[in-house]
Amino acid sequence: MDEPSDIDQELTLLESEIKKLEAQYNMFFAGRLPRPPWESRKRVEILVRRLDRLHIANYGQRFKFTTLQSRFSTSVDLWDRGLRAREEGRPGPFAQPMPVAEKPKPRPADHVVHVTTLRDPSKEPDKLRELYDNLAEARREVGQDAISFQKFADLIKTQMTTLKEKGNREVSFRVAVKDGKVAVTARGIKGKGEK
Repeated sequence: MDEPSDIDQELTLLESEIKKLEAQYNMFFAGRLPRPPWESRKRVEILVRRLDRLHIANYGQRFKFTTLQSRFSTSVDLWDRGLRAREEGRPGPFAQPMPVAEKPKPRPADHVVHVTTLRDPSKEPDKLRELYDNLAEARREVGQDAISFQKFADLIKTQMTTLKEKGNREVSFRVAVKDGKVAVTARGIKGKGEK
C-alpha cells in the first residue's frame, strides 16, 4: 500500500466517506434519521487510523491527509456537542432557530392628520389633492388599503353637494386617526351673517 496511487485512492475514499458521514449527521440533527450514524462513523475512524499509521512520504498527500483528519476531528467534536446538548434538553450547535414572532405594531395614537376647507373642489384641485395624499398616507400607516383618487373626489363632491344644500358656503374636511382607523369627516361652515 506504499505506492502513491494506492494512497491517493485511500485519501479519495476517506474524503467521500467524510462527506457521506456529514450528510448523515445533518439528516439526523434535522430529524430525518432516527438515530446517529454510528456505523458510518466507526468506518471512517478505522480508515483514519489506518492512514495515520502509514508512512506518507509525499508532502501533498500528507497535507491532504492531515487536512481531512482535522476536518473529521472537528466534525466529531461538533457532533458530540450537538448530541450532548440534545440529551440535556438544551439548544446546541444544530438547534433550529425558533421562529421570531413578529411583534404587533403599536396602534397609532388618536390624532388629527389634516384639516382643510373647500368651497368648490373643481376649482381647488391642490387642496383636494393634499387632502387625498394625507388620507392615503394615514391609511398606509394604520395598514388600510388606499382608495383611488377618483373615488375619493366623487365622495368629496357628494358631501359638498349635501352640505351646500343645507345652506353651507364652505365645508371643512378633517382626516383623523381614531381607534386605529382613519376617518374623514365633513362639517358645513355657514357664511357670515348666516345662521
